Amino acid sequence: MPMIETRDGTRLHTKVWGEGRPVILLHGWPLTADSWDDQAEALAEAGYQAIAYDRRGFGRSDQPGRGYDYDTLADDLADVIAATGARDAALFGFSMGGGEVARYLSRHAKHSIRQAGLIASVVPYLLQTADNPDGAPQSVFDTMLEQIRKDRPAFLATFLEQFYGIGLLEKPVSAEVVEWSRQMALMAGLRPTLACAVAFSHTDFRPDLAAFTMPTLIVHGTADATVPIKPTAQAAAAAIPGATLIEYAGAPHGLLATHKDRVIGDMLSFLKA
Repeated sequence: MPMIETRDGTRLHTKVWGEGRPVILLHGWPLTADSWDDQAEALAEAGYQAIAYDRRGFGRSDQPGRGYDYDTLADDLADVIAATGARDAALFGFSMGGGEVARYLSRHAKHSIRQAGLIASVVPYLLQTADNPDGAPQSVFDTMLEQIRKDRPAFLATFLEQFYGIGLLEKPVSAEVVEWSRQMALMAGLRPTLACAVAFSHTDFRPDLAAFTMPTLIVHGTADATVPIKPTAQAAAAAIPGATLIEYAGAPHGLLATHKDRVIGDMLSFLKA
């Protein structure tokens, strides 16, 4: 099932590995479903069916001129769930993908999702406002969009170093992982890259949190400089009854690579609970 067609005709490149209870994986910006490969392989080997797809505009999916708001992205997720026949599934969203989990749960109330996971997620609200003082200032996103328009490959080189917590002494991932991530990001169109940056930075998911009525796992690095932990993971954990928050001390944003074995272990323990 390499391509799934959504309700507006957009084709999404989809990977289905393994058999068993479905676990659906939503990737972060500006990557592709391949960024979940280590976790997807481990899930398939553990007896689950791992389902991951490239968000519209990214990777091998179509790049339509519109549809990069979270309502449309949540509808895309609903169409993937319907096409794959996923029932009693677990939903895991990394970074921007956490927003799709939140909006899907609230927008498609008649779902059969059994568990939810937010990994280094932007939920509930990333932007700094009067009632969200710990968020990131608007100027941060203005600068990011300006740099993307000016020289996207150069922006990605700097962005991915922060993403993976690379410094003069810290090298959590190899140079090859960074280059692989850059190549994934460059598969996206410029329009979806810009539009999704606006979506994940400006969408307020606080009204969606009431839809998290199932067991919810929240994982976040305390040193995440891309998506700060206080207005996201800690705020989500405080608002979602019974949520389990696991903080990775000193960890950066790109946990799927920098802490892949620990993420796999925490996901499998949560799924089996």
